[in-house]
Amino acid sequence: MISNFQAQGWKTEDQYIQKFAHFAVEEMEKYKIPASITLAQGLLETGGGQSILAQQGNNHFGIKCKENWTGRTMKYTDDAPNECFRVYDDPKQSYEDHSIFLVNRPFYRGLFSLDPKDYKAWAHGLKKAGYATNPRYAHILIAKIEKYRLFEFDFIKKEEVTEKLLALYPELANDKVFLAKNLPLPTEKIEDEPKVVIDAPEPVKLTKQEVLLSILMKAHPNEALRYIVIPVEPDYDDASEVNLEDISKKYEVSVSKLMKWNELTSNALKEGQILFLEKKNSEGSVDTYRAEKGESMYSISQKFAIRLDKLYDKNRMEYGDKVKEGQLIYLKNRKPRN
Repeated sequence: MISNFQAQGWKTEDQYIQKFAHFAVEEMEKYKIPASITLAQGLLETGGGQSILAQQGNNHFGIKCKENWTGRTMKYTDDAPNECFRVYDDPKQSYEDHSIFLVNRPFYRGLFSLDPKDYKAWAHGLKKAGYATNPRYAHILIAKIEKYRLFEFDFIKKEEVTEKLLALYPELANDKVFLAKNLPLPTEKIEDEPKVVIDAPEPVKLTKQEVLLSILMKAHPNEALRYIVIPVEPDYDDASEVNLEDISKKYEVSVSKLMKWNELTSNALKEGQILFLEKKNSEGSVDTYRAEKGESMYSISQKFAIRLDKLYDKNRMEYGDKVKEGQLIYLKNRKPRN
């Protein structure tokens, strides 16, 4: 499956997010600074990783020497000619130093009383505390966060960053470099793999291959909507015993909403079924799709996070019409008339 993957031509800022989101989330877990804020500041300070300070000094936040810095330094003209800036061995050190910089300065102390998931309050708080002189600094950060949906990183753990990146950038599933770095496959099946939780109330033992397949399945173009894949629950002999009431309690979404958003007529769920925890879209994120054997319009609508009625309408089909293997399904624009 991996051998046919092609590397993607990403825009500079997308590449930056894909490369450094892990560091931002790790710092959030340690210091309670929103990952969205850290990433947006990094994007802005480095011009998407292209600045001289970032490329030559691994300095992503423009932190100057000052005080008792004993590490390597470099000269760079910023506010004044030939100012002294810190040089780091790797970008991760820069991210941690940025966190320590905020934690240890008394004028930023008030930030840590804010909700770490309220990126807008943090953005305005940074400006008010004097982090930057640009009067529009807070608005610039917020614009970056909302343009790239960086706020989604504020709600996850570091172990979930790869999956979140695959959800935000589905094409990463075709990027050999990204997969090799973040999801290395073993050469043989390992029976004593650590336990990994994949949408189940108890840990389920999976091989690395199975973890990869699960993540890639979730990475189908779903516009980063929140959803789960129904597992075989460890406490049940049959997955059909898992019902909407169980899911409703676990994810705090009403049964009526689950049924409406997933266009269900009963509470019965099947192993491997995709279940959305919020509204689906009115169009897919790719133009067309070739139906595979055994698929239905409903399964395609779930796979691509598109409302079933919209899917029928785009393909000029009557509700309930069957789909044929190999049929070209339109997901964005309406099927042309013959």
